[in-house]
Amino acid sequence: MIVGYARVSTTGQSLDVQLGELAAQGCERIFEDKATGTNCERAGLIEMMGFVREGDTIIVSRLDRFARSLSDLFQLLDQLAAKGVAFQCVHQNIDTSSSTGKLTLAILGAVAEFENDLRRERQREGIAKAKSNGIYKGRKATVSVERVKELMANGTGISEIARQLGCHRQTIYRLAKA
Repeated sequence: MIVGYARVSTTGQSLDVQLGELAAQGCERIFEDKATGTNCERAGLIEMMGFVREGDTIIVSRLDRFARSLSDLFQLLDQLAAKGVAFQCVHQNIDTSSSTGKLTLAILGAVAEFENDLRRERQREGIAKAKSNGIYKGRKATVSVERVKELMANGTGISEIARQLGCHRQTIYRLAKA
């Protein structure tokens, strides 16, 4: 059986392009996720991994739709290989049923992980620079320290304060120390 897998990162994004590509590849069943690729605990992915059987082929439109890290990619591919399931990627022209496809997959996976690392580094550098310039200050406080201390002085318990202010108890503990 030819099985497709489509994923976008957020619920606001559309799967239409990927679904069209997978249908054009002759996928008989397509599993979908609207979740980050950095987490392998995606409902559609888990269901698909349990569904496929020996002789099946999984097709994805792009490699990053299947896995975002090299370790996750190889872990998933090892699971597929153990089940006798082939893997194909449309845009990168990868087919794990051949040794050339396996090599190409390893190289592209390493490059994809490298790009993710660079993106994270640039993001951290940008945030650090914004913080040093006083531009980035984090999320605005939603609970005031004064209000917490006032409620505590009146004898209100931590759980009750958290309920009244609509926050977690740990927030109250942290603010009480401030």
